[in-house]
Amino acid sequence: MRKSLGTLFATALLAAVPAAAQTYPSKTITIVVPASPGGVTDTLGRQLAQRFTEKWGQQAVVENRPGANNSIAAEFISKSAPDGHTLFIGPDGTFVANPTLFPKLPYDPDKSFTPISGLVVINHALITHPSVQAASVKDLLEMARQKPATINYGTFGIGSSGHMNMELLQNMSGARFQAVHYKGATPALTDVMAGHIQMMFVSVGTAVPQWQGGKVKLVAISSGKRMPQLQDVPTVAESGVPGYEAVSWFGLFGPAGIPADVVAKINGEIRAMHAEPEFQKIFLNKFYFQSIAGAPEQLTKLIKDEEPKWRKIIQDAKIKVE
Repeated sequence: MRKSLGTLFATALLAAVPAAAQTYPSKTITIVVPASPGGVTDTLGRQLAQRFTEKWGQQAVVENRPGANNSIAAEFISKSAPDGHTLFIGPDGTFVANPTLFPKLPYDPDKSFTPISGLVVINHALITHPSVQAASVKDLLEMARQKPATINYGTFGIGSSGHMNMELLQNMSGARFQAVHYKGATPALTDVMAGHIQMMFVSVGTAVPQWQGGKVKLVAISSGKRMPQLQDVPTVAESGVPGYEAVSWFGLFGPAGIPADVVAKINGEIRAMHAEPEFQKIFLNKFYFQSIAGAPEQLTKLIKDEEPKWRKIIQDAKIKVE
């Protein structure tokens, strides 16, 4: 009788262990990045791929699918098998800007995905060519008010964070600048450094090396408060636009329907990685990233909190992508 009860007990325990997580991953993990190699999104994807490969002994690779303001990659993910082997580095615009920017999307931002974990927040730097005679945001705004829409700024595409951050600045200040849209941050930054356009918002990690090299002026940071690594650089909010804050965030998503235990396993690995001091030092701090690794519910809440803000900015500016 004891043996029989023991056998039954052991069987019950095994049944209680989530089956999907026991075998996951069982094949190559593909991390889809909605951008070309070399940018922030790609860098995040490659860090995750390396981590998953090392920890789980199953190869993880990055697949770049740029275009259509992240929609090409998002559509691909939405139609992938929900087994956790195809994942998506989702920039915020995929969920909070695209629904308003595009009259029709090839994915449902609310129903097509499984949120897994937040990854990082990046702050943006407002930079200008060294020849621009403005020492502060206040100076730039005054120049723009005197000659509306004559100061050019670069974006990395209509609806990109570089575009939306400037639209927010215009909305809050009443100043008007002229947008010049590029197919990525790198060509826009190149033209700022060459003096072909006057300014842009770009990630702090991208801006700082160019600023330190004397190729651009770092006028202000878009965060709500000064960054610990850049205490001498003021925020936009304290430089003439009180309350201004514009950051970009990235999360990890999969197709809708991934088993909860697989989500938990991936989420746990991400949070463990972000908690490691060495990872914080050589990756997060190096690139001026702020970790937002956390529960899937926190990522869902972030989307719900951010979407109304950017919907209003887009509608007020009458921005549409056909």
